[in-house]
Order: sequence, then structure tokens, then C-alpha cells
Amino acid sequence: MSEILVVVDHADGAVKKPTYEMLTLAARLGEPSAVFLGPADMGSEVADAVKKYGAAKVYVVDDADLRGYLVAPKAEALQQLVEKTSPGAVLIASSAEGKEIAGRLAVKTGSGLITDAVDVEAGDGADGGPVTTQSVFAGSYTVRAKVTRGTPIITVKPNSAAPQEVDGAGEVEQVSVTVSEAAKGAQIVASQPRTATGRPELTEAAIVVSGGRGTGGRFEPVEDLADALGAAVGASRAAVDSGWKPHSYQVGQTGKTVSPQLYIAAGISGAIQHRAGMQTSKTIVAVNKDEEAPIFELVDFGVVGDLHTVLPAVTEEVKRRKG
Repeated sequence: MSEILVVVDHADGAVKKPTYEMLTLAARLGEPSAVFLGPADMGSEVADAVKKYGAAKVYVVDDADLRGYLVAPKAEALQQLVEKTSPGAVLIASSAEGKEIAGRLAVKTGSGLITDAVDVEAGDGADGGPVTTQSVFAGSYTVRAKVTRGTPIITVKPNSAAPQEVDGAGEVEQVSVTVSEAAKGAQIVASQPRTATGRPELTEAAIVVSGGRGTGGRFEPVEDLADALGAAVGASRAAVDSGWKPHSYQVGQTGKTVSPQLYIAAGISGAIQHRAGMQTSKTIVAVNKDEEAPIFELVDFGVVGDLHTVLPAVTEEVKRRKG
């Protein structure tokens, strides 16, 4: 059984949900092993978390020499680990940073790269290489693809699988890497943490409630429903362009791509630009006054009505049922 490397997605050592999803997918392909690029003294804590989701090994790469730079040092560290372990595939969270690391890693290892996979499964044939499912060309097509050269490097969208708990050995192995001076050519000189909202990260949330032009700039009904559901808040490009929400809230081709279990679109017409960012959601609900709105062609459930009336009623019902 081949070893499948899963790069741990974390924030200051706190393991994020996409890691557990990728470990679940990795188990379909071979023996999952986690790769933690972070402080060495947090390796045991991370191992305790990921072994509950099947990680047989946890490779800990001290990031003392990686911090303070852009992604090139991390790509070099992963390159050295890939050359050491010869894994059957490498899975990386499909964030902006994750995709850049994956691209650099693919070049360094002479391997094929697949980004934004929404599903990964074992392939047939002699090589048995992983087969991925993607939504491409602004969501116009769903394709299945596989890497035919080198080690498959795959970035996986959040919410692509339900994490399944299964005991793994979680054996910790410290890995030493050497980072070239060339990789340290771009240094981070300042950073600012994002202001906490108390809501889930948009790209990782299991439920997303988004508002568009139909809100008229009044996002309170959207935010109230999101808070009642424990959801993230998103916005269409029209809402962002109008200055009602910052770009970090934008869902769409020029914003963030989400794939939650439930996506609620309120006052959003459903132009292709927006659909490209959310149509892989498992269940889609739309609320719009215009019964001819294109969004209704995509949804599982549609409500023709004023969001300022419908959403508060739904919020009250959710609160009532939650007691």
C-alpha cells in the first residue's frame, strides 16, 4: 500500500478541518501520512489530532527556517520529503497559498498537478493512480482527470469529503530539510491578522449565506440567518462593487470558491461569475423576487419572495427549533 502525504492545513498549530477531509480521501488511495510544517514543539499536539483521522505517520518539519518568507521554502521542504518517501500522491488544501506551493512542488519534482479537486478516488488500471473530479471553465463542465507523470500533486477544495474518524498510529518523525538561499528571495516584511468575526472561514464553512444586489445594502437579514445557522457570510460581486461588503466576502470567479453542504443565495441573480464560485455546493437554496432569475436554474430549492421578509422568518424558525 503506497503512502499518501497530506499537508496539514493549520493556523499556528491548530489543525483545520480540511486536513481531516484530506486524510479521509487519502485513505481511499493508500496509507495516509500527515506533513506538518510548523514549530517542532507542536508536533506531538498535531499528531494527537490527525491520528484520530487515520494518519499512520506524522512528518514534522520545523519551520524555523521557513517562516518570514513566501512559499518557496515550503515547496523545497516538501520536495525533499517527496524524494525521501516516494509517496503515491500529495494532497494539499486548495487555498491561494496551497495552490502556489503545489505548483512549485510539481515543477520541482517533475510531476503533474491537479487543482481544486472536489473528489478523489483510487483509479483503475495497472498504476492505480488517483482520479479526481473537478468543476472547470467557470463551472460549465465537470471533469475527471488523473496525473500521468511523476507523483500526483492534488489540491483539494474544503468540504469535498465528510471527515471520518479512524484510529491511526500517528508515529511522529522529525524531518530535517535544507532551504536554499534562492528560495529566500521574497521575504515577508509585515503582516496583519484578519479581524475575527466569530463566524467560520468562508471557504471552509459547511453552510454559507450570501447576499447580493437584492439586499440593497442591508445585510442584516443575511447575517442574522448566518449566525442562527452557524454559517459564514458571503456576497456577490455586485454587493462588493457597491461597497456593501469587502472583497474578502466575495464568492465567484473573481472572488472565493466555496463548496459547502448548504449554500443560501439571497437577492443574487445567478450570473455565471457568481455561479462559478458556488455551484459545487451540495445543496443550494435561492431567495429572489424575480422568478426569472438565472439562479433558479441551478438550485435545489427556490423561494420567490422578498429576502427582507423571507430570511427573518426563516431565522425565527431556526431559533425556535433550536430552542
